Amino acid sequence: MRVLHVITGLGIGGAETMLARLIEATPAIRHVVAPLTDALDLAPRLADAGARVAPVGIRSTATLPSGLSRLVRLIREIRPDLIQSWLYHADLAATVARMLARHPAPLLWSIRCADLDLRRYAPTTRWVVRGLARLSHLPAAVVSNSEAGLAWHRRLGYRPRRALVIPNGYDTSRFRPDPEAGAALRRRLGWPADAVIVGMVARVDPAKDHAGFLEAIGRGPPALRAVLIGQGTESLAIPPPLAGRVAALGGRADVAALTAGFDIACLASFTEGFPNVVAEAMACGVPCVATAVGDAAAILGGTGVLVPPGDPAALAAAFARLAAMPAAERRALGEAARARVIEAYSIAAVAERYVALWHDAAATEPHAARTFAARGEAGM
Repeated sequence: MRVLHVITGLGIGGAETMLARLIEATPAIRHVVAPLTDALDLAPRLADAGARVAPVGIRSTATLPSGLSRLVRLIREIRPDLIQSWLYHADLAATVARMLARHPAPLLWSIRCADLDLRRYAPTTRWVVRGLARLSHLPAAVVSNSEAGLAWHRRLGYRPRRALVIPNGYDTSRFRPDPEAGAALRRRLGWPADAVIVGMVARVDPAKDHAGFLEAIGRGPPALRAVLIGQGTESLAIPPPLAGRVAALGGRADVAALTAGFDIACLASFTEGFPNVVAEAMACGVPCVATAVGDAAAILGGTGVLVPPGDPAALAAAFARLAAMPAAERRALGEAARARVIEAYSIAAVAERYVALWHDAAATEPHAARTFAARGEAGM
């Protein structure tokens, strides 16, 4: 089976990383990935997994027509059995390119967020999201990674012919506990052995609420230390009272190893769909404090602490509560969190659901079904 993935870019992000995991977990599928932009951080990882990466090269509105033409040519060249798009701009580009290519392969959209305050985003993004709502009857299916995300998009006016939720999946052999990671991280950062490390993995974006997180650290017990990981964090202005208590590390390739060194992981966001960082920290055996956004409560399943978004005092109280726990009790909470991820969110189980959906769509959509069947009979 040939699947063409159209995605906004291949920078380090939730949707991009999920796509990489999915491709790694489905070696029997012939994957071609078409990133619209030149953000290609994950391209080597996809190539190592056997996928072909074919950048579209859209760098600005001026290059939009030529980039769209390249995408049309790619569809005509590879004649995929199915097109899976990821993120809003890619959903729109894939829809237009498929129509221009006159290719019958079914199209599936992927929606990855919930309760976005669209006023915080560029006018073009707002236009794209509202335009997609009007076009949402066109794809064969719309896949959301969260129940909250699907409900929010329905409120926006999305009316898909078929909608389903497939959560994110995780490689629990990569995100795993490491009993030595915490001590190594303290030594590396020059922090005392009794420091309680609270980690937050998030790119700098208004929706992630780094300011509220830092305020909560300042309000918490003196033993708290904070590690910030994510694009742009290295340039954040750290409040003077927190000097020496916060390490802002920027974007990192060793997130799994660093996360295993946290005592507490934090999601402070105002809005999320299915927050990867919560499940990744849980897989590392790290208890989490998360804002009650998207599917965070369902992911935690009682193994962490939920607080209202935009409430630094509640965050600080949650940090204090977990920091005051005996180390053995906090470890037991982390062990329960890891067991939950293994049971509910393994990448193998999630990949099976995607593959079943792809085969079902390719076999049942009009015209595409005949193309797929003919290819199978020809041994292609």
